[in-house]
Amino acid sequence: MITSALLLFITAQFITAQFITAQTPAPAPAPAPAPALIQLDAAVLAWTDAPATMPKGTKMAVLEGDPKKEGIFTIRLQAPKGFLLGPHTHPVDERVTVLEGSIAVGFGTVVDKNQGRSFSAGAFYVNPPGRTHFVWSEQGCVVQITGVGPWKVEAHQAP
Repeated sequence: MITSALLLFITAQFITAQFITAQTPAPAPAPAPAPALIQLDAAVLAWTDAPATMPKGTKMAVLEGDPKKEGIFTIRLQAPKGFLLGPHTHPVDERVTVLEGSIAVGFGTVVDKNQGRSFSAGAFYVNPPGRTHFVWSEQGCVVQITGVGPWKVEAHQAP
């Protein structure tokens, strides 16, 4: 008799524990961290030499993200007078805002400055991925580029 009562008691405790566990809500997931606040003054930008795929004398400042990694990025490029970047493509959209000076863009596999369009401070343009283009600036310029990485300059290879 004691054995039956003990077995009944243990069974009741087990069923009660299962019921309570089933009724207890799972803890809420931790909230996602807040996005980083980015506020930069032009005077504090860290300008470095641009990658080797850019013409000598070109400087670059990363404002957000990392153009070499997946995710959104914003960079500034400072191109010297006489800047010329030959025919190339990018694997992702290139959204360009001209901040200072002017820059010209032409499309095709051969540099032909008569076929380009010039953009001055305040202008905006988008070069789609895979579209072969070339850029130049007679007076020098500062442009801001925003995109989704990884971003790179892929020189056009002649057939």
